[in-house]
Amino acid sequence: MTAPPPVLHGTVAPARGTCPGAPRTPRSFAPPRVRPPLAPVLLAVAHGSRSAAGVAASHALLRRVRALRPGLDVRCCFLDLARPSLPEALAALDGRAAVLVPLLLGGGYHLRVDLPEALAAAGLTHLPLARALGPHPLLATALADRLAAAGRPAGAGPVVLAAAGSSDPAANADTARTAELLAERLADGRPVVPAYLSAARPTPQQAVAALHAAGHRRVSVATHLLAPGFFADRAAATPAHWTSAPLGTHDALAHLVALRYDEARAGAPAALR
Repeated sequence: MTAPPPVLHGTVAPARGTCPGAPRTPRSFAPPRVRPPLAPVLLAVAHGSRSAAGVAASHALLRRVRALRPGLDVRCCFLDLARPSLPEALAALDGRAAVLVPLLLGGGYHLRVDLPEALAAAGLTHLPLARALGPHPLLATALADRLAAAGRPAGAGPVVLAAAGSSDPAANADTARTAELLAERLADGRPVVPAYLSAARPTPQQAVAALHAAGHRRVSVATHLLAPGFFADRAAATPAHWTSAPLGTHDALAHLVALRYDEARAGAPAALR
């Protein structure tokens, strides 16, 4: 057996299989792993309802959003009638960055006054506030699909778009724009008439009656609401031939919530992204 090379004082013998005098390969060390910063919380703000089914529908929609965005912290709160309230949800952020996404189908008092006031009261006016969900073509897609699911064939008479209604003309203008987008999405040449379940005219009952009086036998009501509850029950009470269900957990609606989050986040200062 060949003896290993001797180790001389003050030197290190080369490893077996290497040439004396060859440069030694330095050890490689993996750089420390740096975790990316957490994305801001998506804090969805729903209107709220006394209906347990209505509250459950908001939570179900946000489960669809979580499925679209794994790892994103998606939370829900309510403006009224359900908990957690918006002030409670803002306090629970505990310093985390967040983007507020109103689960509102159009603009109006809540978006213009209530939400900014709540942010100011919490000292969080720096948090981005997204636009209302509508008007948007994705909303029209969801409305059209709900009408088809209710049994309305293409071209089967005019449609009444039954929205919650508002005393704010800008909010009702958003409903009128959504009616235009729905007519474009249906693309069957039939009119879509905006109607309002409160605070404005015509009501869905009045709109359906006027269309019947004009000779249209088969009229549909497209329910322009997110969830079951008092207004959805009123929308279903007209003599329309078909009435669609609320928008609920439609995939297009979940994509729209994520889109509004992305838009508001992109427009925020870098430190809040």
